[in-house]
Amino acid sequence: MKARPGALTAVMVTLTVTTGVIEAVSFLALGPAFTAMQSGNLLFLAFAITGAAELSAKASLASLIGFLVGAGLGARLESSVDVRGRRWFLVALFTEGALLAVAGLVGWRLERAHQPLSGWHHLTTALVAAAMGMRNVTALRAKVPDLPTTLATRSMAALVGGSPLALDHRIAPGLTNELRRAAGVGALFGGGVLGSWLLHEISSPPAVLLGTAAAVVLVAAGFSLAPGHERPAHD
Repeated sequence: MKARPGALTAVMVTLTVTTGVIEAVSFLALGPAFTAMQSGNLLFLAFAITGAAELSAKASLASLIGFLVGAGLGARLESSVDVRGRRWFLVALFTEGALLAVAGLVGWRLERAHQPLSGWHHLTTALVAAAMGMRNVTALRAKVPDLPTTLATRSMAALVGGSPLALDHRIAPGLTNELRRAAGVGALFGGGVLGSWLLHEISSPPAVLLGTAAAVVLVAAGFSLAPGHERPAHD
């Protein structure tokens, strides 16, 4: 049985919201560094090693290494579970939630945002990036169009390119596609707003990470109860 496209799309949109929250924590409290959007992080690393004083090469490098490790482990885990005919998508989400929870617990001594960077910041960053490395592998395997969950650049381009303003014949048109693209862009922006607001109100990056971990686990649990949840639609 295959997952219903609507249920899987809703999961991916919700995960995109959590990306915004996570990147708010990563950039505003742990870095500045991104953990899900490694294109930006690579540039931060390049700027930092050439002397940009407001950036941290250590934070960017911790994120990059954590991401690569998480992507590698995620690919091995998800493929091995998939080969056995089991629910790789659910395993991936529960594992990601566990990694985010560990990051929150490891960083618990970071009582508030805007502390001077320490080894605990870098370790927490690496763990969050590992979860996001796994997330990126999960999104690649799920293959939901225009919803990679960790960036919005292509969704924004497709939103415009597939609209009546452009009508590029190589970009799928239609209301459903446009709504999905708009949802992805809006979810990332909304997640960023939510994460920034939570940091301002709670001033505890680990608490925000633990809350996000709980949200990912709840999403996985909800998806497991949806009819036809065993595998994303492409399997």
